[in-house]
Amino acid sequence: MWDLDVSSSQAKLSSSATLEGKGNPKFTAGRWNPHHNCTQMATANDTTIRGWDVRTMQQVYCIDNAHGQLVRELDFNPNKQYYLVSCGDDCNVKFWDVRNSTAPVLTLSEHSHWVWSVRYNHFHDQLVLTSSSDSRVILHNMVSISSEPFGHLIDEDDDSEEDEENKKEKPREPEKDGVIGTYEEHEDSVYAAEWSTADPWLFASLSYDGRLVINRVPKAVKYKILL
Repeated sequence: MWDLDVSSSQAKLSSSATLEGKGNPKFTAGRWNPHHNCTQMATANDTTIRGWDVRTMQQVYCIDNAHGQLVRELDFNPNKQYYLVSCGDDCNVKFWDVRNSTAPVLTLSEHSHWVWSVRYNHFHDQLVLTSSSDSRVILHNMVSISSEPFGHLIDEDDDSEEDEENKKEKPREPEKDGVIGTYEEHEDSVYAAEWSTADPWLFASLSYDGRLVINRVPKAVKYKILL
């Protein structure tokens, strides 16, 4: 951990942690937890995911054998503080509740090669973006484990004369998880996919051949989330 002091031209080492094990294990990925006052972060080494309290650099949770092969990337749900997503060389994307990490909450196997990147949408956590060495970017709808699995309460739109009891609000029928879209504009491994910080419906992907592609969430999906 480094302290970037604006009054100094050099970064200062504030704290550190060392992995113990055979073969000098190395960190392969890391991600700040935006919750808990940003006092926690998650790291990956080989097939293991660990959570750390950065104030003491002590381990707070450990998910052994999270993936069958190397864990490539991690991301935290921006709206649900205990939910974490990971991806790896076993072609899988896994969603975890770190309070009970004996098994993933849900697993996706839509890619056919290593999954290099996974990202939650910053505002609408049912939208999850993944990219892979299979040259594809996939936009997923993970509404069942999102912060709004049943959508919003809506009023019945009926102008006929009815009893007041029949005009109560009722929940919208829950959406189902699935693939919103598969984007195949790349011709090589897609190493990164990121959501725009300015526009929640805009995302970009970058592949090994230097191609940058920008796409939008389909309007039908956007309006279904908003309305």
